[in-house]
Amino acid sequence: MTGTKESNVYLASKPRYEILDGLRGVAAVFVLVYHLCETHFGLGAAHPLNHGYLAVDFFALSGFVMGYAYDDRWDRMTTWGFFKRRLIRLHPMVICGSVIGALLFYFQQCDAFPGIAQSPWWLVVLAMLWSFTMIPVPKGLEVRG
Repeated sequence: MTGTKESNVYLASKPRYEILDGLRGVAAVFVLVYHLCETHFGLGAAHPLNHGYLAVDFFALSGFVMGYAYDDRWDRMTTWGFFKRRLIRLHPMVICGSVIGALLFYFQQCDAFPGIAQSPWWLVVLAMLWSFTMIPVPKGLEVRG
């Protein structure tokens, strides 16, 4: 021990709205299951979560949650500081999800997306790299057919 006193500083945070976190989680699961099932059931009445896409509307709660979380910091935070925080927090998940999704998508044995079987691997990789930017894919990189 060097004689310096170590202290753990706990920064008090605002109370959380657990019910909103729960609603956002349920909405995310509905959207995920909706997209997972669309390759097998198609769209329409045969789909088990026929209206699962409507759960995207509940992501508007994320705007409220972010506003609530940052409302006392806006005067001390620059626009770049805000974007840097969001990028550091969310972008690793975007990259991991894109890589896993591209691998699973390319190696699936499903006739739902015939464009995948006809797409060269480099085009799938290019589409995956494009998805890292979170910008919608242009028509030429659409590999699903």
